[in-house]
Amino acid sequence: MLDPSKPKTITTQAMEKIRQLIFDGELAAGSDHLESELAGRLGMSRTPVREATLMLAQQGLLEVRPRKGVRIATLSLTDMEEIYAVLTELESLAAEEAARKHYSKADLADLKASIEAMDRALNDEDRDAWAEADDAFHTELVRLGGNSRVQNIVSMMANQVRRARAMTLYIRPLPIKSNQDHRAVYDAIRTGDAASAREQHRLHRRHAREVLIDLLKRHRLFQL
Repeated sequence: MLDPSKPKTITTQAMEKIRQLIFDGELAAGSDHLESELAGRLGMSRTPVREATLMLAQQGLLEVRPRKGVRIATLSLTDMEEIYAVLTELESLAAEEAARKHYSKADLADLKASIEAMDRALNDEDRDAWAEADDAFHTELVRLGGNSRVQNIVSMMANQVRRARAMTLYIRPLPIKSNQDHRAVYDAIRTGDAASAREQHRLHRRHAREVLIDLLKRHRLFQL
């Protein structure tokens, strides 16, 4: 987490400005841009712009192409709809199965810790830390379900969901409801209420999908 008392580096400033241009649609999804063009647009030298694009590439917002500049990332709404449909069912099944196992508090310690980490991140308005803890929650939830095939399928799709979330992380409201949903799922698993665990998680994933798709549409961060 960045210390707000310290001045931002030139690279961080470049990253934030480019990211905002993407979110505002001024750098459209699928468009190509030379490093020199971006540097001129920001009134900066090419070095911090180059470093900023590498950081944004890690967030899934663009693709750095050697000697060709960068291409702003696109997402298919159809892909995201299909991925979330599968994830919703598989993770909800994992939640149900985890509740049926009647785990002890010690067994659920990591799941609880991820929720507490999300709460701290929201309190600090640290979205990156929240995203990391959110990943930990979903990964642990699927592990607790105990189905290796579910784990493998979810793992294959997780990066695409992370990419979409990275593109919307700084333009969505603080995910307070998401934390409430996570805690409801945890409580259902802790008390062994399998039906509630499944339904609570299904509702959580459906709401997350609606928020994501709405943001992608409003900010035109998708391809048809």
